[in-house]
Amino acid sequence: MPFAWFLQINCVTFPHPDTMQEQQLLKPTEWSYCDYFWADKKDPQGNNTVSGFEILLQKQLKGKQMQKEMAEFVRERIKIEEEYAKNLSKLSQNSLAAQEEGTLGEAWAQLKKSLADEAEVHLKFSSKLQSEVEKPLLNFRENFKKDMKKYDHHIADLRKQLASRYTAVEKARKALTERQKDLEMKTQQLEIKLSNKTEEEIKKARRKSTQAGDDLMRCVDLYNQAQSKWFEEMVTSTLELERLEVERVEMIRQHLCQYTQLRHETDMFNQSTIEPVDQLLQKVEPAKDRELWVQEHKTGDIRPVDMEI
Repeated sequence: MPFAWFLQINCVTFPHPDTMQEQQLLKPTEWSYCDYFWADKKDPQGNNTVSGFEILLQKQLKGKQMQKEMAEFVRERIKIEEEYAKNLSKLSQNSLAAQEEGTLGEAWAQLKKSLADEAEVHLKFSSKLQSEVEKPLLNFRENFKKDMKKYDHHIADLRKQLASRYTAVEKARKALTERQKDLEMKTQQLEIKLSNKTEEEIKKARRKSTQAGDDLMRCVDLYNQAQSKWFEEMVTSTLELERLEVERVEMIRQHLCQYTQLRHETDMFNQSTIEPVDQLLQKVEPAKDRELWVQEHKTGDIRPVDMEI
């Protein structure tokens, strides 16, 4: 049996591992999609095979789902901020210790006011989270699934065409084998005088064998054209998916950076709401408070004296 220089796996032709020359990667050192997803892979159950391109598409769709879940996470963060702001605002209006007086009373009143100011800061934070983080994450590539289906159908159609061409090659190869066997048998029969086959019948069998060989060459040529087209589209499409993934990751990174920036700003604004409280607390003077309170509530500064007889 002649040695096979090639392997056909799921209608795709690969060089035989024992004879293949080393192939140069299309994009060395980059771990590019276009270099590592040519073969099919068995699914986790081991029942069916999944093409390399389908695995890349699944990666894209998973990325879209992760992006959606991140937006949902930010939405929950927004709800927490809104609820926190609501509770702070409500607490700032609480009348507890409202009758505290003097410099301590001023500091206490400012502390309560700072809660209202802080509530406003958190409301602004939640609003910016919605417009600058959540919304962009939700709206990025709204038609992404449709676009991925177009890629899927395009590559799948090329793969089906390749499979059809491969079937034609195998059919033509089988026909050639049968014609060659027929020619060989008729030639042998003529040589040993077991048949009255004429020279004309031998020529006819030879012509059919030659025609079968030509048909096989034509089918192989059509197969190679189909595989070349599939190869070119695979390279183009995988590089596009690679670009889209880089773009997606960079977009998310930018908006998460925006989240941290807003968080830093919120901390800064919160700090500014507490600074007036710190300033008034530094000015709290028990002696001053006592003076003010005594002046307002004193009942007399004439002290009692001893009774005389």
